[in-house]
Amino acid sequence: MDKNQVTGLILISLLLLGYFYFTQDLQPPPGAITPQATEQQSRPVEPSTTLRPADNIAQDSLREIRQREQFGDLAQVMTGQSESVLLENNEIAITFSTKGGAVSMVQLKQYQTFDKRPLVLFDENSTEMSFLVNIGGKEVDLMDLYFQEHKITTQGDSTELKFSIDLGNGKQIHQYYTLGQGHSLKYRIDLTSLGSSDPTTLAHFRWKERLKKLEKSLKDSRLNSSVNYYLTDGSFNDVGVNSNDLEQEVLADSIRWISLKQKFFTIALISNTPFQGAAISTQVVSELDTTVVKDLEMALNINQESLVTEGFTFFFGPNSYQLMKKVTEGFSKNVDLGWSVFALFNKWLIIPVFSFLEGYIASYGIIIIILAFFIKIILSPVSYKSYLSMAKMKVLKPQLDEIKSKFGDDMQKAQAAQMELYGKVGVNPLSGCIPMLLQMPILLAMFNFFPNSIELRQASFLWADDLSSYDSILSLPFDIPFYGAHVSLFTLLMAASTYLATIQNQQMTTMQGPMKSMQYLMPFMMIFFFNKFASGLTFYYFVLNILNFGQQLIIKKYFIDEDKILKIMEENKIRNKDKKKSKFQQRLSDAMKVQEESKKNKK
Repeated sequence: MDKNQVTGLILISLLLLGYFYFTQDLQPPPGAITPQATEQQSRPVEPSTTLRPADNIAQDSLREIRQREQFGDLAQVMTGQSESVLLENNEIAITFSTKGGAVSMVQLKQYQTFDKRPLVLFDENSTEMSFLVNIGGKEVDLMDLYFQEHKITTQGDSTELKFSIDLGNGKQIHQYYTLGQGHSLKYRIDLTSLGSSDPTTLAHFRWKERLKKLEKSLKDSRLNSSVNYYLTDGSFNDVGVNSNDLEQEVLADSIRWISLKQKFFTIALISNTPFQGAAISTQVVSELDTTVVKDLEMALNINQESLVTEGFTFFFGPNSYQLMKKVTEGFSKNVDLGWSVFALFNKWLIIPVFSFLEGYIASYGIIIIILAFFIKIILSPVSYKSYLSMAKMKVLKPQLDEIKSKFGDDMQKAQAAQMELYGKVGVNPLSGCIPMLLQMPILLAMFNFFPNSIELRQASFLWADDLSSYDSILSLPFDIPFYGAHVSLFTLLMAASTYLATIQNQQMTTMQGPMKSMQYLMPFMMIFFFNKFASGLTFYYFVLNILNFGQQLIIKKYFIDEDKILKIMEENKIRNKDKKKSKFQQRLSDAMKVQEESKKNKK
């Protein structure tokens, strides 16, 4: 190695030593994260989505500037921390939020869900709400405002909750909620300090509710959930009942009240000053989501001046006919009592008797038995007429069979001869059907009463744990089409008793052919049809069948003498031998002759 090479190595060494000496404070300490490591750890987060603290501050400042430009003094109450406030009475517990000064949760204290949990009608997770009011010519959503103060005042049985916002310079916003006893909550707002507004100004209230599952049968709950409304002209309508599809309506009429209703419970808005139109919708968004019954939504136009002078009323409660008929005009229509004729029987007969018995008897199963006895006693004169008619037809059966054998396959002549025989002996072949038709309205009224009676909800009797829903003695590991995945014992008992009653009736009737076979098929069809129905209903029909069976035996043994009936008919036959046909019989006979001549001409 020559002299120049040695000198170059020494200079390079001195430069390296100087570099490490002057840059040692810039080296990372042992164990520190290197730039490469930092880049690897942060790789899942895109750089464009991350904001430094300074950027957050800038964004918040920009948002505040925009809010102040748009809303003025209101911008100062559009940020804050929400707090909860509670009002309650014996029936309901209502939680409010200072954000929006609005109802955020309602619990019905006297009820439980199907799985025995506290019944929360709705909460912040199930509700979307907006309330747009006009303040200083600008539309403001009250749900965006944080109310600074709240005050609770109690006077007697009534409690008032006041939410307040102070904007300075004497400008204030107040919301008032008043809760007395019961399920109604009164509401009004005070915006007078912000200046007068056009009396035609409309506020816009929107409520969307994802109904919680409160009952055992999700399918039944969905079919019985709807948006109901009542117009000032007295007309009522329900939207979405018996449907899982999207159902929508836009109303331009004046509305007295509107409700989000599921099978046994209702959320409603009621106003003395009618709502000025609405848009409503119902839908099952996902049939696979078993936690949600149905999505219901209403959007209302409300006269803003009436909010200050009168306000409106919330209703959070059960679908009890006795309760709802006291709330406001037409409100009891939220309880489905059936078509008009059947509803009348329920309103004026079934419900009063049921309510009377409820005041003295604790067991709803016993009440159903007594109710069945009561209905049977009322219908006993009609039942007697029906059984008497069947007895007459039974006595005439040998003569009817003789007519049939005489004319063979000539049905027209056989029918003419039968009608002539009926006229002579004084028997109306339809007299047995008329009493049955008179009983049908009450039987069908029960068909609506039991499944929709909240009094029977979670009321147990024998093996049934809920008389408003189906009873199950056995759960199947599979679903049978048109039947289900459970076995209802009350349905089986009802079907068996119907079969026995059919056998008994066949001894009293002359029915032949397909109709006779159909009667034996009906009990079997009932097993499929009623398996998912309310156990209170199937138990009632079972009791009624047993009572019918006993009543028919008593009437047959003590009130109907077939020999005496035959003697009277033979006397009528002699007496009416030369009697002219009635106008109806004559027209029927003429029609048969025309039909017979037409048949001959075709040949």
